[in-house]
Amino acid sequence: MAPTIQLKRVSGQALADCINDVARLRIEVFREFPYLYEGTLDYEQKYLKTYTDCAQAVAVLALDNGKIIGASTAIPMAHETPEFQAPMKDAGYDLSKVFYCAESVLLPAYRGLGLGWRFFDEREAHAAELGGFEVSCFCAVDRPDDHPLKPTNAKTRDSLWRKRGYRPLDVRATYRWKDIDQPEETEKTLRYWARELAH
Repeated sequence: MAPTIQLKRVSGQALADCINDVARLRIEVFREFPYLYEGTLDYEQKYLKTYTDCAQAVAVLALDNGKIIGASTAIPMAHETPEFQAPMKDAGYDLSKVFYCAESVLLPAYRGLGLGWRFFDEREAHAAELGGFEVSCFCAVDRPDDHPLKPTNAKTRDSLWRKRGYRPLDVRATYRWKDIDQPEETEKTLRYWARELAH
């Protein structure tokens, strides 16, 4: 990791104070494949309100000389929205024992420096400090291999996730957002990955 980059965990008001910067970063990065997300500041502020309203939620910020160049969010599943709770509940999980590692975004110039691994370190450490969690999970969007906007050099993060101990579950959520090449929102399928946490 470059010496100028620092990681900082923020929650509650501290997260709310930087919400616009985090939102703009998410809009920029999630335009890329596989999310292809046509984001707006208004949409992001409403989406991130789930995290600013929960004192146990966390955002791990990556800062280069004070500028946010990456962010990673997480929250106890019991405080997530019904769209993300229901699939895990239906699969038999006790939501009070599940910690949800939501999303990570990082500007292209800072990739390959180990920050993705550090984001997991920090979020899982936050879960351990809160206590009581047995499972950590996240969702990843499913896109077909022949998607017309898939770059020829598209990389998956499967190897990183597996090295962290995460495995894909036969559990899926659906969520709506507007793709950059579509006139309106469409429903997407997201697959859960999970790992057991040390007690």
